[in-house]
Amino acid sequence: MRRIALTLALGLASVAGVLLALREGFRHQARIARRVIGKPLGEDPHSADRTYKKAYGDPLELLLLGDSIAAGLGAETAKQTLGAQLARRLAKSTRRAVRLHTAAFVGAESSMLRAQLTSLPRHYRPDVAVIVVGGNDITHRVKTSESRRHLAEVVGALRERGTPVVVGTCPDLGMLTAVPQPLRSLGSRASRQLASAQREVTTELGGIAVSLADVVGPFFIAQPDEMFAVDRFHPSSAGYRRTAKALLPSVLAALGATHELPWGHHGPADESRLSPA
Repeated sequence: MRRIALTLALGLASVAGVLLALREGFRHQARIARRVIGKPLGEDPHSADRTYKKAYGDPLELLLLGDSIAAGLGAETAKQTLGAQLARRLAKSTRRAVRLHTAAFVGAESSMLRAQLTSLPRHYRPDVAVIVVGGNDITHRVKTSESRRHLAEVVGALRERGTPVVVGTCPDLGMLTAVPQPLRSLGSRASRQLASAQREVTTELGGIAVSLADVVGPFFIAQPDEMFAVDRFHPSSAGYRRTAKALLPSVLAALGATHELPWGHHGPADESRLSPA
């Protein structure tokens, strides 16, 4: 029994040593990735909040919540941010003006969505809300269950107010060639796991989820020089154009302007909840 106990102890010690070495290795790779990526774009995206296509009149209120992608970091001009490009496309499709309000900010995690929501003017009522979040949850190693809970809280709150919600799920971090292996593969697995959880909770609560990894990911993989900004981490103006185009069908469906969703777009689990609550 003493020999068995000793063998088990040695085995556990070896496993612990390997896990410690792996953890330190991943931390080292993460430091390398941060040095390579750096912050060439700064942390202040262009402000794009205004009314688009005013001549159409009867403006729709478009709200963007989430992280640096929702905020548009990486776009060369304000007109090329995700919010601006989505607002213009939405205006042209509905023949209504679109008033954009961006509460998203750089570095936001899912836990910060509630603060973004409470920061809105008291009487503000968006016609549709678009949420893009998750990348920072992965890089900061937030548990998927926690990320899901925070997203559910905000999606649920918006739905209770009668606001249709579209969630662009976490992009596949495996696209980031600046991140070394095997950290990139682990990031890819974790981001896809989070995206799946986001899709499930969004559709369960009556929102629409867009699988960005599936819908726009292939373009970023095939055309990285065009789709990524100079930091090779955030989308470029072209990347945001592609992302806005991908989100539009679900935004239109959320508003009731169409009843068809293309591949990669996931409607409410209960179809009767597609219209505002």
